[in-house]
Amino acid sequence: MKKSSQLSHVRNIGVAAHVDAGKTTLTERILFYTGASYKIGEVHDGSAHMDYMAEEQQHGITITAAVTKAPWREHLIQVVDTPGHVDFSIEVERAMRVLDGCILVLDGVRGVEPQTETVWRQREHFKLPTLFFVNKMDRPGADFRRSLDAIRKRLKAEPAPITVPFPEDDSIVHLIDRSRIRFLGDQGEEVVTEPCPPDLWEGCADLREALALAAAEADESLADLVLAGEEPNAQDLRAAIRKGTLAGLLFPCFGGSALRNLGVQPVLDAIVDFLPAPLDRPPSLAKRPDGTEEEVVMGGDGPLAALAFKVQLWDGRRHVFARVYRGTLKPGDTVEFLGKDDQAKQEHVARIFDVDAGKKSKLEQALAGQIVLLAGLRHATTGDTLCAPGKLLSLERITTHAPVLGLAIEPGAGTDENKLIEVLDKVQQEDPTLLVEEDPETGQRLLRGMGELHLQIVLERLAREFGVSVRTGKPAVAVRETVCATATAEALFAPPPTPDPRQPDLMARAVVKIGPTARSQGEQIAILPRVLPEGSELSQAQALAIEQAIHATLAAGPLAGAQVQDVSVEVVEIEVFGPGSTPEAIGAAVSKALRKALETAKPATMQPIMQIEVVVPEPSLGAVLGDLQARRALIQSTSTQNDVASITAEAGLEPLLGYTTTLRSLTQGRGQFSMKLERFDLC
Repeated sequence: MKKSSQLSHVRNIGVAAHVDAGKTTLTERILFYTGASYKIGEVHDGSAHMDYMAEEQQHGITITAAVTKAPWREHLIQVVDTPGHVDFSIEVERAMRVLDGCILVLDGVRGVEPQTETVWRQREHFKLPTLFFVNKMDRPGADFRRSLDAIRKRLKAEPAPITVPFPEDDSIVHLIDRSRIRFLGDQGEEVVTEPCPPDLWEGCADLREALALAAAEADESLADLVLAGEEPNAQDLRAAIRKGTLAGLLFPCFGGSALRNLGVQPVLDAIVDFLPAPLDRPPSLAKRPDGTEEEVVMGGDGPLAALAFKVQLWDGRRHVFARVYRGTLKPGDTVEFLGKDDQAKQEHVARIFDVDAGKKSKLEQALAGQIVLLAGLRHATTGDTLCAPGKLLSLERITTHAPVLGLAIEPGAGTDENKLIEVLDKVQQEDPTLLVEEDPETGQRLLRGMGELHLQIVLERLAREFGVSVRTGKPAVAVRETVCATATAEALFAPPPTPDPRQPDLMARAVVKIGPTARSQGEQIAILPRVLPEGSELSQAQALAIEQAIHATLAAGPLAGAQVQDVSVEVVEIEVFGPGSTPEAIGAAVSKALRKALETAKPATMQPIMQIEVVVPEPSLGAVLGDLQARRALIQSTSTQNDVASITAEAGLEPLLGYTTTLRSLTQGRGQFSMKLERFDLC
């Protein structure tokens, strides 16, 4: 079989959703029905194939993205099961970066939830064709049509309903084929298809019409037929839906219940029918070291280009997950890449593995389109592009978010300092959202992460995998600094004269203006100064020194030594003094002036503001609202459906520390809570 035809029969897809929507449960059914697994593992009893880490089995959640393969209709489906908890969103981000399509799972009762919207934005960034699976349709209050409306309103996407679930008789109606499908047997493995009864079809006819109209919008050849009131045949309808899905114009929607084994096989068919093969995706843009761009077309022709998207410690050894975009890779090959310091590095790939969740098997080579595990790379890290020597390229790097919560840590009993430092370095390489730093005021070592659960899981892993015990202090919330007024400052950099007459005196003068901007704007820097004496011009090296000085000064504000953001910085004037005004002198003058301006522009600290959603039983609503208001939360909305209340609010992170425990107490363990960083703001 040719490489192109192999790639046409491959689907690289991810399964993503809000926490507890049923991603892993759906993935377990996919593995069972495709024959990739001989039994169905369940999340609730800790036997899920994809949740192989001890911490995942203990907490009943997905923590790390797991890769596996499943055959279906002579196609190979490579599946990545991603976490739903917002603390582990980096796992979703880097999985989305290397996938060709995804399945978004919705809870049929709660519909589109906050983390669903976060995942949707990640999907939009990479323009991934997507299917929706509306899960848990067997639960009281589940509503397929309401979920379709939520997709349309909250995600601004066009849902194209394909299957309509009827959990009361373990069946679905397939709108393309006008059939009813039953799922019989102990585990829904017996699929029985029959013509849809007229009375059942009557309740679905409007959804079939909506599907046909959505398909017609995507395929002009179908439009005249549909607008004339005629029925397109199933083959043409599928072709139009595939065309619209790949173009991002519509999103096929399926209903069912993964736990009840209802409606999963049609989703498998849809992965093959509607989601793209690697060759269907547009070429990836890469930058050469000289700044020019190059298109990397998926395939076996051309020099190697592979993206390292995840570092993972496997049996205590460092491994790197990579997606091959072009060329082939074999054990023993030398790869070259540009590190974050833009310096070229070379390493040797010792071994290549195929991955099935927590298991790995050796491969003789990796081909374009494959996701593989590489051993032997000591320095390549998340976001590096592995290339053939002398053919350096940089594919788009993976965005990481700054941590918002920190813990003071020190070695526990029996753990020495050097071992702790070594282990912390390893887990930081795995997780780019984890940061270890030293508090300049107290000298304490701080472990920073995305939330309480994130840090808890890291500490559990340190004890289990590495035998390192750690004592922790009170959580410390990461802050940012800004200014509340406009200020201008002038500074002269003139160090003491040197005794060596051949060494020119280093001098420069700078005037810098600083002011506040809107929230979440970062830094706005303008370097177009008036240069004195008149007629002088800044060299490229001097301009670069000014920019570097500004960034370095804003990295540590005057109040807490935290990053300064949401400010505008304007270099108003630069005075040069002949050959003594080196780039270093000018940079030092700008830094000194900017520091003065920061101190006089009413500096202030900003706290992380979190967007939160709390789902509680309706009888507990009053108590939960009262507790949130005591934590100075701004309640934005409340809604109730079938004795379940949802609260959306904004609150500072610090008052929310330990909130999960309080919520359990207020709701007898039935409340759920999720949050994500909205912005840094004054409190």
